[in-house]
Amino acid sequence: MSDPTHPTHPTQPADSTHPAVYTGNATPDAAVDRGWLLGHFKEPGDPRHSEDVEIKWGVHPKGDERATWVRGESRTALQVLISGRFRLEFPGRSVVLAEQGDYVVWGRGVDHSWYAEEDSVVLTVRWPSLPGYRTDDPSGRTSAPNPV
Repeated sequence: MSDPTHPTHPTQPADSTHPAVYTGNATPDAAVDRGWLLGHFKEPGDPRHSEDVEIKWGVHPKGDERATWVRGESRTALQVLISGRFRLEFPGRSVVLAEQGDYVVWGRGVDHSWYAEEDSVVLTVRWPSLPGYRTDDPSGRTSAPNPV
């Protein structure tokens, strides 16, 4: 049952000169689009629709890993550790996010993969948000868009 003080749907204020407002919770909202909360893939008119940036709330159980490397990345990304211990793999380098607030930024053209060393929650911000940019994971998980 939803809490009327914490709606998980767009609401339009009485004064239509202000943009729509969306309130929600990252955990259930992220489940709808494989973790992605904001980006081009949300419906136009939804306050979470953006052509400029994508935001993901990634919840990963210990041992979860990306089945294939992301190759030919055409966006810049920032990933921040909320909880747990999370390892990112880059060509010739591993980066471990071990303390809350640890983060890594990588640019266009940087191949990468990841592994959850502990149950982890990470926040990922990518830009720009590119329509049609996605990958189908051989494990059977289809992402919208390309997962980090």
